[in-house]
Amino acid sequence: MWGVRDPDGREVVLTAERWAHVLDRHPYIDVTPEEIIGAVARPDERARARQPHEEWFYRRGAGPSFWIRIVVHYERGYGLVVTAFPRRSFP
Repeated sequence: MWGVRDPDGREVVLTAERWAHVLDRHPYIDVTPEEIIGAVARPDERARARQPHEEWFYRRGAGPSFWIRIVVHYERGYGLVVTAFPRRSFP
């Protein structure tokens, strides 16, 4: 498990189970869990997600595409990385 604080000071974790999900769904992602969690701590961009209690964090220039989107779900001030995947454009 990997953990970090987002720019708002909330604890966010990436579990081994969620990392396995990312690799299973996007085996070409070409980033490490540390890069994913680092993007949550210091994103190049952020956006509100379509789902309640979720935010999107973006890292530019990592992986096989121009952007990586990291989806974090928050409950009671605590965040869990749900998934991450390459994006050609923002958002």
